Amino acid sequence: MRGRHLRRGRLSLRLLTAPNLGYTSPMEALQTRYTTYAEYLAAEETSVERHEWFNGHVFAMAGGTEEHALLGAAVLGELRNALRGRPCRPLSSDMRIRPLGSDVACYPDAVVVCGKRIPHPEDRHTVSNPTVIVEVLSPSTEVFDRTEKFENYMTMASLRDYVLVSTGRNHIDHYAWVEDGAWMLRSHGPGATFRLTGCDVELSVDAIYEGVEAAREADRDGIPEPGPVTGRRPVSR
Repeated sequence: MRGRHLRRGRLSLRLLTAPNLGYTSPMEALQTRYTTYAEYLAAEETSVERHEWFNGHVFAMAGGTEEHALLGAAVLGELRNALRGRPCRPLSSDMRIRPLGSDVACYPDAVVVCGKRIPHPEDRHTVSNPTVIVEVLSPSTEVFDRTEKFENYMTMASLRDYVLVSTGRNHIDHYAWVEDGAWMLRSHGPGATFRLTGCDVELSVDAIYEGVEAAREADRDGIPEPGPVTGRRPVSR
């Protein structure tokens, strides 16, 4: 399949903000004033929900569907199996990342760090040198993931692969770093495999989407009414 080149730091993008994204975003800005990174971290430490920080504004992260959760877990599992015995580690969506010199802090669905983890100077719990970043797309955040978020991710010299996993269809877009800041986009569907250049492992589209149709049906049908509980006794306290 023919690829498409992009160049680091040279994407022609219009800055999109929450009011004019053109779609209904589940990530609502929690305030209009500028929030420093230190303020964001202090609030995040005591918050039940996770938030992302973008250009001084704090956004509540959207609640995921069963399909989204299943795909995130599948990608992490495939990465863990493929990277066993290698000097690279897959990390879950609990890992926050922030590019050096940017006003962006995010929680990707999966991250791979190769070699020593380099924490951000302002926060030792935030990674600044991921090799691979994976985002499972949601209809409400896809534009953001493909534009501003990627533009900021591209500033990290360590990044070699940016993987976008679609929901609603079995489709993966893989941006691979080529050279001199250029990126190659390749799209993959059912039956395809693709290689992550940063950690030299191959992933299967079919393996990532295995069992996902049942999750899609559950998301479409909603939560069924609970049936009668039988064969159980109350727990004595």
